[in-house]
Formats: sequence, C-alpha cells, structure tokens
Amino acid sequence: MILLSHPTANDTARHVALALNRAGVLGEFWSCSPARGAPHLIPLTPAALAAASAAASFPSHENGSFIANGLGEPGARERPSPSLDDVCRTLDRTVSTRLASERFKGVYAYEDGADESFRTAGERGLLRIYNLVAGHWLAEHDICTEEAALEPEWAATLTGPPGSSRASSRKDSELQQADLVFVGSSFMLSTVEQVPSLPATVAMLSPGALTATHTPVSVAGLNGTMGKLRVLFVGPLGQRKGLSYLFRACRALRPAVSLTVIGRPPAVACPALERELRSVRWLPECSAEELRTEMAAHDVFLAPSVFEGFDPVMLDALGAGLPVIATPHTAAPDLVDDGVEGFIVPVRSTEQIVAKLELLRREPERRAAMSASARLRAQQHSWENYERTLAASVATALARH
Repeated sequence: MILLSHPTANDTARHVALALNRAGVLGEFWSCSPARGAPHLIPLTPAALAAASAAASFPSHENGSFIANGLGEPGARERPSPSLDDVCRTLDRTVSTRLASERFKGVYAYEDGADESFRTAGERGLLRIYNLVAGHWLAEHDICTEEAALEPEWAATLTGPPGSSRASSRKDSELQQADLVFVGSSFMLSTVEQVPSLPATVAMLSPGALTATHTPVSVAGLNGTMGKLRVLFVGPLGQRKGLSYLFRACRALRPAVSLTVIGRPPAVACPALERELRSVRWLPECSAEELRTEMAAHDVFLAPSVFEGFDPVMLDALGAGLPVIATPHTAAPDLVDDGVEGFIVPVRSTEQIVAKLELLRREPERRAAMSASARLRAQQHSWENYERTLAASVATALARH
C-alpha cells in the first residue's frame, strides 16, 4: 500500500489519490488542508478525496500555497499563515514518523516535502515515488539569473529558485533518494536529465484538464476580420512567466489587441509591473467558474514563460477553445502542435509573439479552426486518462520493486 502526502491536496494530488484508491493501492493520504493547518489524515472515500482541499482560486501554483488554495482569504489577517516551506517540512516529518510505525510498500511525496519521508522509506526498503513540481532547481537558477541580467527592471519578481544552499540541498537529496520521478512536461524532463548519476526512473505524466465541457464557438461568434483580438494571461505575476515580453507584444499592437491579466503580484515592489498593470485589465484572482467565463470572453491564451513547470491552466485554455501561444519552456510542446492548436514561439521573442497575434487577428477563420483543434486536444488530456496512466505506472513500479 502507498502512503500519499501533499501539503495542500490540490487538484493534481486529489486525482492521484483517487487513482491510487480506485486501483486498491492507496493506504493513507496525508495533507495540511483545508483550514486546519496541521497534518491530518484524509478519509479514503471518493467524496472525501474529491473535497480534500478548499475551493481553489486562480491563479494557483502547482506547488500550492495556503493563499492560492483559499486558506488565506483577503482580510483574514488575525493569525498569520505558516509559509509553504514550513508546511511541507512539518508534513514530511509527520509522514516519516508514520512510515516508521506502519506497514507500507511505498510513499508518494511532492517536491520540498519528501526528504525525511524518503530517508525513512529507504531504511525500510519501501518504494519512493517523487512528483517534481517544476524543473530542476539548478536549471531554473541559471535561467532566472540570465533573465535578471537581460531584464533588470523585472529582476525583483524573479522568485522561485532556492534561496539558500540548504533549500537546494534538500531538493537534491529528495531527487537522489527517489526510485520513480514524475514530471509534467518534456521541458521539465530535459532539466532533470541534466542531473548526473540520477538513480531514479523518470517518467513524464501531464495532469488533466480542470474544466468540463465548453460551448463551441463559430466563426460568426468571433471578432470579425481585423477586429480587436482579446488576449488572456493567467498566472503568478513574475518574470519567470515572461511578463516583460507579454506586455511589450500587446502594447505594440494596441488598440488592435486588448489584454486581460489574471494573477497576484509578488510581495516585492516592481515599478515596471505596476506601470504595466495600470494600462491593462487586471484581476488579482478569480474563482474557477469566473475563469471559465473569462476564457469564453477571450480569443487567445498567451504564455511567454522563460521557466515553467506544468501549468494546468494552459490545458484548461485549450479546453475552452483558446489557441495557445507559448514558449518551449512550458508544457506547450506536449499539448500544442505548432500551427494547429496554437503556436510555439522562441523564448524572449517579442517579435514572434507580435507576429502570431497579428496573424490570429487578421485570420478569424484560422482562429476558429485552431479553436476546434484546441478542444479536441484537451479531450486527450482528461483526468480519467491521467488517473489510469498513473495507477498503471505505480502498479508496475510496486511489482518491480
């Protein structure tokens, strides 16, 4: 039996739990959500697993946080929430103790919350399954360092890489102890493959779509030829998401292009970001239902990231029929055939973003065809397929261990 742990029981972790439970290999599921911050055991019933986390707001980060998962609502400042790092480490210690006192065949843990659990599991000869949330930290560090030099006005927003040698050492320790590692995209896989002497088997497994069905949009329902193109961005407002290139491209096409930005700004001050947000439509967050409404009101989803793990909102956009324009440093190459469901543009290429936006604005018929292809592609990445593939991979790993 597998002990699964995740700090916030986000969408992906809940579907992992459902998959393992249906396959009969889930022994326990530990998390720190909803509002009770301490680690606790989630009952292994479909209803409990499906409702394990508080209602999410967007944009949420795959790694999860109390704020992104609804556990730190605006105005609720009476008692400060613990940091995500504190939550992960507390959960890790709890799971480590649990593994030492119970009979399990393996443990499934997430990045930054697996080190002690894996150490105990290794001592007991248990299978160690690791879910890497983003790419390898060293690749992220190198890319973000380069980005800070190229875009100094935006450098303050480049949060993400480990802030200390202790944090990076913990990530390395977790990865080196794992027997099976899941990553969400081929870009993430490429960063892990650069790690020397990695003993684990690494497998790519993309999460499923967040939303259900969407009403098809006909050409007549789109903006007419040469009409205004409505562009949507969703995500944390940091330069890892390529914000400077996003704003420059859309600014170059005004007034033919309008931009909606959904995302929270970082805690640090960034005058460049503040200036750009004043010139566009900006929503700090929205509910899942509100996100569906926003997607239905837009024509294209833009993700010019310089470093990104698997962003499920991109798949959600495809499901809503939005052609995606994104870089190879995202999951887009795994979800989009260039020119079919959207476009893959080079990293840091404002010019290519402008060219693709203008093409979609000038050719509404092509945009309608891409929209239909996007919906079909999203159907291939359902949660059902994700759960089935994951359960089979874990069962195989258990049998071989």
